[in-house]
Amino acid sequence: MEKILVVDDSAVQASQLKAILEDEYDVTVAQTAEDGLRYASSESFSLILLDVVMPGMDGFTLLKRLQEEIITQSVPVILITSLSDMEHEQRGLVLGAVDYITKPFRTPIVKARVNTHIKLYHYRRQAERQSMTDQLTGIANRRRYELYSADKWQEASRLRIPVSICMFDIDHFKRYNDTFGHPAGDQVIAAAAKTAASYLHRRTDFLARYGGEEFVGILLGNRAEEVFAYLKKVRQAIENLHIPHDPAVSEWVTVSVGGVTIVPPPGSSYDFYLKIADTMLYDAKKQGRNRVVWADERMRQLREK
Repeated sequence: MEKILVVDDSAVQASQLKAILEDEYDVTVAQTAEDGLRYASSESFSLILLDVVMPGMDGFTLLKRLQEEIITQSVPVILITSLSDMEHEQRGLVLGAVDYITKPFRTPIVKARVNTHIKLYHYRRQAERQSMTDQLTGIANRRRYELYSADKWQEASRLRIPVSICMFDIDHFKRYNDTFGHPAGDQVIAAAAKTAASYLHRRTDFLARYGGEEFVGILLGNRAEEVFAYLKKVRQAIENLHIPHDPAVSEWVTVSVGGVTIVPPPGSSYDFYLKIADTMLYDAKKQGRNRVVWADERMRQLREK
């Protein structure tokens, strides 16, 4: 059931809206802007109905706060008001509201507008997911990765927690394509992505297709030794798929993995450490492929095999 948040200091008006909508939706009521912001930031809502006139923080101020928060900025907001003049309507739309509902409430109008904007919200979310998903593998694409990596680097820097940047690619992939053909190569890319994604499934794990047969992962909160041990399991799991390769170079399809774990120093650059991860991947290739090479927090190299 879709979740709707009603923010209204009037218990009577909030109850009226809840009675209109609760047959079709899970409705949460907040009677202060502060509670509304707290609910919106901690739960997942498909729509927010927000009263304009409230004591303390008014609806316009709360709307601006919601638009500034990454978690809530995509959630549509319908403003509730008895103010029908054009000035207030324009102000609300400029701040990001998607519609108005005026008091007194008319049940068919409320239901129609709520239904419309929840449908539009889901259409938009679906389009966003598609634009951020690699069509071959079903994991995040390069665009999604670039947005995510910038956000998580800032988060790790702010919270002073370790972040691990991982790069891996399929060994001798050009030789595989030349031997078995590009359609078979696409199947190998998809199989490697699916296997890695089955291991990197925590809420703080992220995996994306970086380009071609190359992938990038981001993990938060683990020390280098833990990530190193975990990625050895991922590498082994892909080898254990036992996808035949050209026997002149390898028995099975394998991957090489490189990466780095770091607590971001103040003012540091994500791209600098991404290059270190890429260097570790290069070292894994140079040392024989089908292995993990990792740089720990002190830039000491951890090597498999």
